[in-house]
Amino acid sequence: MSFSYSAIPEISVEELSQYLARGDKIQLIDVREPHEIEIAYIEGFEVLPLSQFSEWTDQIVTRFNPEVETLVMCHHGIRSAQMCQWLIGIGFTNVKNIAGGIDAYSLKIDPSMARY
Repeated sequence: MSFSYSAIPEISVEELSQYLARGDKIQLIDVREPHEIEIAYIEGFEVLPLSQFSEWTDQIVTRFNPEVETLVMCHHGIRSAQMCQWLIGIGFTNVKNIAGGIDAYSLKIDPSMARY
């Protein structure tokens, strides 16, 4: 996959924390690898490792609603930006990259979460 990262909407980990606290109707996707998920994970995220793209790509529109706000996370924000670009390309209308990824979340929101 190669993408241009221009104009991908982002939200901060602080905003993510507010979304989670309110229980907003959002779709949460984590594109990190299984070994990364074992180290640190936020409840409620659907895990779709980018390395396994071919295994889940054809299910994306049946598992997720393209109209519902979709937040995407990875370790620092690069892989999730790729995923956001791809989702937008296939017709998702409200996609946001979580800036700084799980690393920023562990630093700013949940210091008890393991960092790697």
